[in-house]
Amino acid sequence: MTGHGRTALVTGSGKNIGRAIALALAARGHNVVLNGSRDKAACEAVALEAEKHGVDALVVMGDVGVAEDCARIAAAALDKFGAVDVLVNNAAIRPMGPFLEIPEEEWDRVIAVDLSAAIWLARACLPGMIGKGWGRIVNIAGMNAIQGYNGRSHVSVAKHGAWGLAKSLAKEFGDRGVSANTVSPGPIAGEHEDDPEMAAHIEAQKMKIPLRRLGLPEEIAAAVSLLASDEGAFINGQLIQVNGGTQT
Repeated sequence: MTGHGRTALVTGSGKNIGRAIALALAARGHNVVLNGSRDKAACEAVALEAEKHGVDALVVMGDVGVAEDCARIAAAALDKFGAVDVLVNNAAIRPMGPFLEIPEEEWDRVIAVDLSAAIWLARACLPGMIGKGWGRIVNIAGMNAIQGYNGRSHVSVAKHGAWGLAKSLAKEFGDRGVSANTVSPGPIAGEHEDDPEMAAHIEAQKMKIPLRRLGLPEEIAAAVSLLASDEGAFINGQLIQVNGGTQT
């Protein structure tokens, strides 16, 4: 358990990819700080699962799209554990809408949740990482950051920004023992499979993936676990695509 005694903060960790990442890091010995904006019961359930690995888990609810909430989440983590060694910026929203019709409020909200939160939390957690001479920052970007999406221009802009942030942090703080990387998941199972209206869309997605299946949250978590480990120390400033070979 290479993370023994270290602490990981994972935003949006009550379900799907965030849940899988938190549990994977707990399995490797990390204490985990779990966060969600609405479903506290889901986060508490993840905390109970994490604690089965013999680690401590802390649930801190809050809206990462609000700077004051990010400050409070980070402060709670630092108060309990002393430092955040691994920061995983996973929480995101992905509304759809034609570029010319996106309300200004929606644009600002997407930028806040999908990009600014990563900035606010990194600024809160980096001093502790620098003090220890060891830290990991992982931004979860998605294919919006690689390809651009018709109808999700604000999401694409935000995710490109998160990618750029990781590259910049990698260069600025690499000599202090802190790495920063981006993981870009492809289509993931479980997110829309219960919606019958999405069945045709899901099948079309599968046909674009050489493996002819959707990814699993645990497969994204495996990539994050490597980046968060001692073994992944020389991976810095990179974008890692975990998408089954999808190119377009």
